[in-house]
Amino acid sequence: MGFRLQFIGGGKMGEALLGGLIAEGWAKADELAVVEPQAERREELSSRYPLTLVGDAPQAGVDAVLATKPNDIEAAATTLGVLDPPRVLSIAAGVRTASLEHWLGAGTRVVRAMPNTPALVGAGASAVAPGISASASDVRWAVDVLSSVGATQVTSEDQLDAVTGLSGSGPAYVFFVAEVLIAAGVAEGLAPEVADSLVRETIRGAGELLVRADRPPAALRADVTSPGGTTAEGIGVLERSGVREALTAAVAAATRRSVELGGS
Repeated sequence: MGFRLQFIGGGKMGEALLGGLIAEGWAKADELAVVEPQAERREELSSRYPLTLVGDAPQAGVDAVLATKPNDIEAAATTLGVLDPPRVLSIAAGVRTASLEHWLGAGTRVVRAMPNTPALVGAGASAVAPGISASASDVRWAVDVLSSVGATQVTSEDQLDAVTGLSGSGPAYVFFVAEVLIAAGVAEGLAPEVADSLVRETIRGAGELLVRADRPPAALRADVTSPGGTTAEGIGVLERSGVREALTAAVAAATRRSVELGGS
C-alpha cells in the first residue's frame, strides 16, 4: 500500500494532524509516514501509532506536511525538494511561500497554513493560502487535511499575518483572561480549585454557545447584561479600563511581529 501523506516533523502539531487524519478516516495509519530526527521522539510516535512508518528520512514522490520548527525548515525543505513531492502543506509559522518554493524547487505546489494549538484537541482554527504554483485542487486538499483537527478558512498570503495575530496567538489571550479570572475569584474568597473549575467551564460553555448560536457576540453579551445588573457593572469596568482597546492593540502588535519574523 502506498503512502498518501508524510509529516516532516513529529512534534505536537504534526502528531495532532496525524491522529486527526486517522480518527477522521482520511487515511489509514499505514498510509501515513512521519519523519522525525530525534530518536526518543520516534520511539514515542512508533509506540502510539504502530502501523505508521516513523523514520528519519522522507519518502520520494509523496505529498508532505512541513511541520518542523521555523529554524529547521530550510534544511528540511531542501532535502524534501530533491524527492519531488507532488505538493506540500507548510504549517511553519512566518515562513513565506516564496521561500518554501525556492528551497523546494521552482514549480512545487505549496500551500501555507496558520493553525493554532487547540488543534491538539480537535478544535483548531486554521487559515490556508496558496503559493504561486498551487491550484484550487491543492487548496481543497490542504483544507481537507487541516479540517481533521478543526475549522479552516482560505485567505490570501498577505492576510496570514493578521490570522497569526488573531487566531494563532488568540488562545494565549484566552488563557491570559482565564489566569486573571481565576485569581480574581480567589481574591473574592473562592477556593483556588473552585475558581479554577468555574473559569474553565465558563470559558468552555461560552465558547460552545458562541459557536452554536447563529447570533453575533454582541447580542449574546446583551443577553446576560441586564441594565443595572451585576454583569452590566462588570462590563462597565472593562470598558472604562480600556480592555477593548488593549485586545485590539494586542492583535495589531502580534500581527506586526508576524510580519517582522516573516521578513527576517
